[in-house]
Amino acid sequence: MATQSPMQLFGIDTLIESDDRDMSAAVRKLLDAEVRPHLQDWYEAGTVPVKELAPKLGEMGLLGMHLEGYGCAGTSATAYGLACVELEAADSGIRSLVSVQGSLAMFAIWRFGSEEQKQEWLPRMAAGDAIGCFGLTEPDFGSNPAGMRTRARRDGDDWVLNGSKMWITNAPVADVAVVWAQTGESSKEIRGFVVPTDTPGFSAPEIKKKLSLRASVTGEIVLENVRLPDSAMLPEAAGLSGPLSCLNEARFGIVFGAVGAARDCIEAAISYVGDREIFDKPLAGYQITQTKLADMTLEWGKAMLLALHLGSLKDNGGVRPEQISLGKLNNVREAIQIARECRTLLGANGITLEYPVLRHANNLESVLTYEGTSEVHQLMIGQALTGVAAFR
Repeated sequence: MATQSPMQLFGIDTLIESDDRDMSAAVRKLLDAEVRPHLQDWYEAGTVPVKELAPKLGEMGLLGMHLEGYGCAGTSATAYGLACVELEAADSGIRSLVSVQGSLAMFAIWRFGSEEQKQEWLPRMAAGDAIGCFGLTEPDFGSNPAGMRTRARRDGDDWVLNGSKMWITNAPVADVAVVWAQTGESSKEIRGFVVPTDTPGFSAPEIKKKLSLRASVTGEIVLENVRLPDSAMLPEAAGLSGPLSCLNEARFGIVFGAVGAARDCIEAAISYVGDREIFDKPLAGYQITQTKLADMTLEWGKAMLLALHLGSLKDNGGVRPEQISLGKLNNVREAIQIARECRTLLGANGITLEYPVLRHANNLESVLTYEGTSEVHQLMIGQALTGVAAFR
């Protein structure tokens, strides 16, 4: 009988508008031309040419695509999510580049910035001519951002920033950083600042020797008496609600992106087992192979349906943070299991960069813990169910 892809088996196309299907196909075509031929080399070298790639992504409207105005495409949340599926089907590092640019750095300026800040940065960032990063996580404060030690103190009409941030995507190549700093003694006094990276005292050393997200540029942010005018502060963000709302935007993209990585693994495994012969017949013809593929496809389909449901909620009145936690927890957890299981079907070939499965599995180890660890999302869901916060 004729074979069916996981998408066909679940009838996913019937749930997606034709314009969004066309957009997804265009994104995949761009990635096939500009990204996939180079992924093995980028991953092995531990880098990606962000400055060269960003304008191509910007030309297609992928940077800040769900934002309105200032050169942004203004698409639906679901369209943005479907783009993330294709981006992460290529590589989590490529989706991370787009997510950090659009859902963290650009969204922070778009949602909380002054008109002057928006006009200065958003059109250039949407075009990929300026690269942004988002400085919240610190070396000792990941899951507890309220404990941040980065400080901003008043000095006349200026602000002076001191501190450091860690695991910041795009930082070494960024033109602008959105940096969150403590201005007082409580979490309510955390404020955001738009920091041009050529400001004296700002540096962003690159983090090397990563085993995950290797086709990505990751760094620290070091702030040593970085002097900024008062106009650098994001005027509409006060307290942790500002950066946490940005994280929700990025997590939404991950809900979809993880599904893309899982789909790429399943497709690679199906192709491989059809060609690989063992004991005189294709590996695809064995019951244990088919049960693995069936179970993985079932979990993939449920994850995709959950992502589309959350996209519909976001497009029609809004999605709550705990609902995004449901998607992030489930979809990344299932995606990494799918990647690992696909590796078993490929045997020794599964550990090479010739096939994408172990690259995806390694990347998903990072996706599992960034933008909120699985444990944090479990506690957010638990709080929603019980009304009791159990973080401490």
